[in-house]
Amino acid sequence: MTDRIEWTRHADGVVELQLSRDDKMNALDPAMFDALIAAGEALRDDKAARAVVISGRGKAFCAGLDMASFERMQQGAAGVLGEGAAGTDLLARTHGIANAAQQVAMVWREVPVPVIAAVHGVAFGGGLQVALGADIRVVAPDTKLSVMEIKWGLVPDMAGMVLMRELARADVVRELTFTGRIFSGEEALRIGFATRLSADPLADALQMAHEIAGKSPDAIRAGKRLLNASAHQSAADLLMAESVEQQALIGSANQVEAVKANIERRAPRFDTPA
Repeated sequence: MTDRIEWTRHADGVVELQLSRDDKMNALDPAMFDALIAAGEALRDDKAARAVVISGRGKAFCAGLDMASFERMQQGAAGVLGEGAAGTDLLARTHGIANAAQQVAMVWREVPVPVIAAVHGVAFGGGLQVALGADIRVVAPDTKLSVMEIKWGLVPDMAGMVLMRELARADVVRELTFTGRIFSGEEALRIGFATRLSADPLADALQMAHEIAGKSPDAIRAGKRLLNASAHQSAADLLMAESVEQQALIGSANQVEAVKANIERRAPRFDTPA
């Protein structure tokens, strides 16, 4: 636990992360940027994790950048995100291909297990981009979402351009980016930003995570590697990657256990990935 994110580790390997700045609708300040990056990077190397659920405490998932950061913008770009992990130079590639602000959303793709965002209340601007970085989004129908950066004279810059193009038609992404209008969870489902709707996103996200945690962790991790690669690899390279992953899985201890458990009609007992 930090003062920005509360961690809960379940016995089956599900890790629950709850943004805990609920008095500010979980808005992104420098400490929240730092906490999100640190959480993602810790989970990136966590062999025991089987699935991750991100949610927001209180009335909202995340209201986006906090007002203090916008007030700093009146003094110029430097210092907008504070002096922590988010840094001040947006051109600096501090995390591979990304800067620190982009890493807040992109880090969830680096976590080797499925990441599920449980979204309610509002998900504006950077808060929406954090949710889009997850593999799956379970969203309340009445959630209010917005690509809100244009309201402040900005463009989406927390990996939104990379993430939105995977999910929605190009003209829809353009319209939302240019207008900054607020749309509902129901519309988010229609356009591709939501995976499914739920009256209780956190409960349903956790149920999904526990279901995933009961599957072979080797196959789950291999599946995420392939799905991440599908966004940029050629057909030939992706077909070869499929074959490489499958060949490694066939006959492995966890794959054999999956077969035995199904034949014997019992719950599987998987080993932690090496």
